[in-house]
Amino acid sequence: MKKLRKMLYLKFARKFNKNAEALPVPSIISQNTKVNGDILSDGIIHVDGHVEGDISCEELVIGIKGSVVGKVTANHLHLYGVLQGQAIVDQLFIAKTAKLIGDAVHNSIAIEPGAYIDGHCIRTGAPIPAEQSKPDLLITDNRSMKKDAKK
Repeated sequence: MKKLRKMLYLKFARKFNKNAEALPVPSIISQNTKVNGDILSDGIIHVDGHVEGDISCEELVIGIKGSVVGKVTANHLHLYGVLQGQAIVDQLFIAKTAKLIGDAVHNSIAIEPGAYIDGHCIRTGAPIPAEQSKPDLLITDNRSMKKDAKK
């Protein structure tokens, strides 16, 4: 009965929503599903199962029970489960339940306390504005100034 209500709600929500084209429906790889091979998508992918292969998409959500072994290329990555491989993303979010084993190349990153990361997080893109205004490091020898002051 619960599934029927949910299905009817989704049908009516899509039918009466005037911007139905603007709301993309994610591709879901459910908990009991295993995929061997590469996945390419222009939309959103939600992984709660296991994927062995590369994933390229607009937005990827790896759920708590989800795992991916391979290279991920996406604009947005929300990691709650396990990613074993390389991630090349614009925006990266790593939850406290997540495990990242490999390198992540990102423009912006958010990491919750408790997340497990075994690899490198490498920032790309334009420099941070605060870093642009930092002066160069200047090293002075105070000993020679003290000697000059005593004379």
